[in-house]
Amino acid sequence: MTQLEQAKKGIITPEMRSVAEREPLSAEEIRNDIAAGKTVITKSGLHDCVPVGIGRGLKIKINANIGTSGYNNDPAMELEKLAASVRYGADTVMDLSTGGDIRAMRKKIVAESRVPVGTVPVYEAIVRCPDVAGLNEDDFLDSIRTHIEDGVDFITVHCGVTRKCVPLLDSRIMGVVSRGGSFLIKWMLHHDRENPLFTRYDEILDMAREHDVTLSLGDGLRPGCLADASDRAQYEELKTLGELAARARAKDVQVMIEGPGHVPLHLIKENIEMQKKYCDGAPFYVLGPLVTDCSPGYDHLTGAIGGALAAFYGADFLCYLTPKEHLGLPDIQDVIDGVVASKIAAHAADIARGIPGARDRDDAMSRARSNLDWESMYRISMNPEKARAVRKETGNDEADVCTMCGDFCSAKINRECRTQYHK
Repeated sequence: MTQLEQAKKGIITPEMRSVAEREPLSAEEIRNDIAAGKTVITKSGLHDCVPVGIGRGLKIKINANIGTSGYNNDPAMELEKLAASVRYGADTVMDLSTGGDIRAMRKKIVAESRVPVGTVPVYEAIVRCPDVAGLNEDDFLDSIRTHIEDGVDFITVHCGVTRKCVPLLDSRIMGVVSRGGSFLIKWMLHHDRENPLFTRYDEILDMAREHDVTLSLGDGLRPGCLADASDRAQYEELKTLGELAARARAKDVQVMIEGPGHVPLHLIKENIEMQKKYCDGAPFYVLGPLVTDCSPGYDHLTGAIGGALAAFYGADFLCYLTPKEHLGLPDIQDVIDGVVASKIAAHAADIARGIPGARDRDDAMSRARSNLDWESMYRISMNPEKARAVRKETGNDEADVCTMCGDFCSAKINRECRTQYHK
């Protein structure tokens, strides 16, 4: 039975208890939210990993994308990225490989990863047949089946990209920026037929249910620039995703919804509210969102700004961006920078949402700073190695104070004052 089916029957599973050990809710509260479709636990029955809860009242989770491309298909490098992602705080990873032996890469990542692994099966179908028009409906579904059988914990499927949405794209600057979405649009236009992931959705549900794989309903029409945000195409697809989510829950398949994308700050709240409305509170997984379009090289920061606000307003799951977003395949340092930026965003949102204990780390850092306890400051920081290295670069890492204020350090003066006051 899936987590959802057992939750509906009032059963608290070992996975629910495991999640509850790391969350502010009890196992019974988590069970209740899974039954209501407000929370999912990403863990396939075929993958030995730590189950991760995503949804209402839980800590904000972050995902790191890794995977090969046609320009760089070094499996060892991707496994290093996996290790770095987990080390710096990623709750899940997605293998988005499009180069080399994709299935072998996926199997290695699943075997190595102790966190849940997600994929986008349509990518592999396209790589095998570069002209998407040459694929038939079974090719799409066969790829989904293969990924599920290989043990992935959640899959992105662009089932909401339908023919009725195509005319709504004419006014866009960027058109369709989702790779999966663009593939399916091309297929539908060439064959003059509906999206097979939509027409054969029940078969996908049956496959996902067999091994309790969570469906991440992809936003194939997400906005790729601020000018396209919150347009008719985006919201038309979102309504369809809400209907598909209801059908998934009815079949005891766990489901979450993917969201934008590029969204200006003042529209983020609206985007979250619309998703929760149309999708009946299903967990919301957002890419960023990026709040400006002109920050290449710094999109991990742009995405973190949007991610913090989105999470505060109700998003549940943040997909990281790296400094290489829009520019190229990230290397290991890019992955680390992306994970840390998203982790900061998630942490800031947890504090603002009043998650019990979320501020403990910040209070510990404040006490360490007050006491000029540098070793504790390094240990508590999001990236201890970088904090230590940056201070060492100043050439003053053996002193009590940093090179910004020197002897005028307020913490040092405060400590002296406290000493005098308590004499």
